[in-house]
Amino acid sequence: MAMTTRLDNYFKQHEIHYQTLTHDHSQSSLQSGVEAGIPLNHLAKAVVLEDHQGRHLMAILPASAKANISVLNEAFNASFRLVKEREVYHMFTDCENGAVPPVGEAYHMAMVCDTVLSSLDYVYLEAGDHETLIKLDKEAFSELMKHSRHMHFSSRVFH
Repeated sequence: MAMTTRLDNYFKQHEIHYQTLTHDHSQSSLQSGVEAGIPLNHLAKAVVLEDHQGRHLMAILPASAKANISVLNEAFNASFRLVKEREVYHMFTDCENGAVPPVGEAYHMAMVCDTVLSSLDYVYLEAGDHETLIKLDKEAFSELMKHSRHMHFSSRVFH
């Protein structure tokens, strides 16, 4: 597999410039970062949340962090919960399980982006498989996240 067609089309349509980086097959975003030899705080991951009315929100944060759902619930005046893995697999059928690209708009999903990522010179994203990462410079990442809400909602887990 490689970058999903949906993601490739989204980047072309929005004129977002990127590079790809291939690595040995991995089982998770953390392992992808290790296999590719990049800092885990530069690898963005997607966490899919759902509120009590069934609305979805993609939370985008560093792979080295975990989302504080209480902070998001307060900020959005909502009651989000993590979407179960098998539900996520059905939502992202064009992706390998666990390799969800943190690009909610490509999947018609609202997004919130942790401000920690916005300060980085480069951000890497899963491309929909466990062998390809997308590298975006600060400007391209900013363009990709321009319609998301920006706030700090994560805490670092891995160094």
